[in-house]
Amino acid sequence: MPDLPRLPLPIVLVGPMGAGKSRVGGRLAASIGAPFVDTDLRIAERYGPIEEIFDREGEEYFRIVEREVVAEALREEAVISLGGGAVLHDDTRDDLAALPVVWLKVSSTAVAPRLAGGTRPLLADGGLERWAALLEARRPIYRAVADFSIDTSRRSVARIVDDITGHFGGSP
Repeated sequence: MPDLPRLPLPIVLVGPMGAGKSRVGGRLAASIGAPFVDTDLRIAERYGPIEEIFDREGEEYFRIVEREVVAEALREEAVISLGGGAVLHDDTRDDLAALPVVWLKVSSTAVAPRLAGGTRPLLADGGLERWAALLEARRPIYRAVADFSIDTSRRSVARIVDDITGHFGGSP
């Protein structure tokens, strides 16, 4: 069995919804032999579907729960995918300052089919226009926390994983 690339862990993926954080994160984790943590999935496992949390408790409560799950995940030696808005919390941004962070970018043209038919609560009213507004508001934060960025719009997951691994010095 060949040696797997070594990367600093945790390594964190940030970016807007639909950028491919879960797909890229899962493939990156497999390629380096590390666990994968999707904080949105972890929230759903513990508290129920995210859209139901928004409906039942509101966004403010969701952000509190999200912060708890993110803080826990960032202590694990894993590839970690954060929900698009997780970077809004000051403490999360402080935690990310000491970690390798990859910002996955995506164009609105490429993201439209990825989001079609979804149940994402922040897109319930406004669709793609709402997505673009959220991205515009969060872009400076993603830029500030990221050590590396890569556009996922027209790249294969395998190529993206190779680029991330190469950037962070992953070598067998």
